[in-house]
Amino acid sequence: MLVVRAINASDLDALYGLASQVGTGMTTLKPDMTMLGDRLAIACASFAETIPPEKRDYMFVMEDTDSGRLAGVCAIKGAVGLEEPFYNYRIGTLVHSSRELDVFTRMETLYLSNDLTGSTELCSLFLHPDYRSGNNGKLLSKSRFLFIAQFPHLFTEKLIAEMRGYQAQDGSSPFYEGLGRHFFKMDFHHVDDLTSLGKKSFIAELMPRQPMYVAYLPDEAQEVIGKVHLSTAPARRLLEQEGLHFEGYVDIFDAGPVLQARVSELRAMRDSLPAVLDTQSGADACAVPADAEPYLVSNTDLKDFRMIVTDAMPQGGKLALHDDELHLLRCQHGDTVRTLPLNPRKHTHV
Repeated sequence: MLVVRAINASDLDALYGLASQVGTGMTTLKPDMTMLGDRLAIACASFAETIPPEKRDYMFVMEDTDSGRLAGVCAIKGAVGLEEPFYNYRIGTLVHSSRELDVFTRMETLYLSNDLTGSTELCSLFLHPDYRSGNNGKLLSKSRFLFIAQFPHLFTEKLIAEMRGYQAQDGSSPFYEGLGRHFFKMDFHHVDDLTSLGKKSFIAELMPRQPMYVAYLPDEAQEVIGKVHLSTAPARRLLEQEGLHFEGYVDIFDAGPVLQARVSELRAMRDSLPAVLDTQSGADACAVPADAEPYLVSNTDLKDFRMIVTDAMPQGGKLALHDDELHLLRCQHGDTVRTLPLNPRKHTHV
C-alpha cells in the first residue's frame, strides 16, 4: 500500500536514489548528498516547528509500505526569495504607434522580475517511473493541498509552482540557447547545477535589466516560452485542477511557466472537510457504494502528517476505514481526519 508522509532523517539515502532519477531542469532536487542532507535537516525542523514558518521546507515522500521503497517526493517551501534572490521573467507588452505613418505595433517583452518574492512554493514533485500508474501521481501531488488546507496559517496568501520548461530530445533548452547562453557563456546544465546549489548572484550580475523583445529571439526560443517539459505536462494539469493558473511569469533559464493561485481560492480550501473516524467495524462499515469516488484522507498531525487515497466515502461527518488504512494514517477510531474528493467535481450551471 502507498502512503504519503512527512520525510524523516532516515530517508536520506532513498531520497538520493530518487533525485538520481530526475534528470536536468529541476533545480530543487539534485543528486547531491550534501545539498539533500541540508534540505532534509530543514524539512525535519519544519515539521518539528523549530524554525520560523517562512524558512520552512516541508518535504513529503510516498512510501510503498509493502517493500519500504520510496516511490516519490514532493515539497512546499514556506516562502521564496527572502534569503536569496528569486528571479522570473514577466511577460509584458510594449506598444509602438505613429499616427503620421499609420503604424501600430504590439510587442511582447520579457522583464527580469522579483515580483513573486515571499510566495509559498510547491516544488520538487517527482514520481518514480515504476509507480506512474493509477491514482499515484494524483495522491502525491495533491497531498500538499490537503496539508495546506489543514494548516493554512503556516503559508502566505500567494502560492506558486515553477514548472520545468521544454527541453529538446538531447536535453538542451531552446530558450536558454536562444537567450541565456549569450549572457552566461556556459552550458545549460552547468547553470542548472549552480542555481540548485543556491549560487544565484551571477543572475543579477550578468542578466540585462532592460526589457527584451521576444521577437528578437530565435523562433525555436519563442515557441517554447511558457511550454512545459514533456514529462511535466501531467503535473501541470493536476495543479490547474486544484486552482493554479498561468499569469505570464516564466523561468529565466528554460522559460517554463510559473503557475499561481491564492491559497484561499484553492479547491482544497473550499471542498476539504473534517470527518471523525467511525467507531463501527467490520465489512459493512467499509462497504463501498456503487457510485463511490476516491477520496484523499489525511491525519491532522503536523509532526507526523500522513495521507492515503481510499474508496471509503465520508457520510454525515463520519468516515469508516479498514484497519490497514488506519494503520497507514497512524489513527484510531474517534480521531479527526481531513477528507477531499480526489478528483474535482463538475459544477453544472443552470
